[in-house]
Amino acid sequence: MARRPKEQDDTGVATAERSKEKLERPKLYKVLLHNDHYTTREFVVAILIGIFNKSETDAYTIMMHVHQKGTGVAGVYPFDVAQTKVDKVMRLAREHEYPLLLTMEPEDD
Repeated sequence: MARRPKEQDDTGVATAERSKEKLERPKLYKVLLHNDHYTTREFVVAILIGIFNKSETDAYTIMMHVHQKGTGVAGVYPFDVAQTKVDKVMRLAREHEYPLLLTMEPEDD
């Protein structure tokens, strides 16, 4: 973004003209957990608490929703944050030899 030229005010101090552009809120993405028959419930609860900062109660509720419905929302974040969380969880799942799948999709406006 180009800055506007500095102008001098009545006091002789050079000031930059303020831009009237409004910043848009970043687009948000849902991080979705997908159910499988191999990843343990304990592992899912642990990543929801450790990576997604959920309380133990919320983590258990989300895990059960995923277990019963097939998918569930772990959280909603700006793209970079969502991608980082997905990558970290997928890496941890592979290290523990779980086939856990997480995906991202844009949040509905």
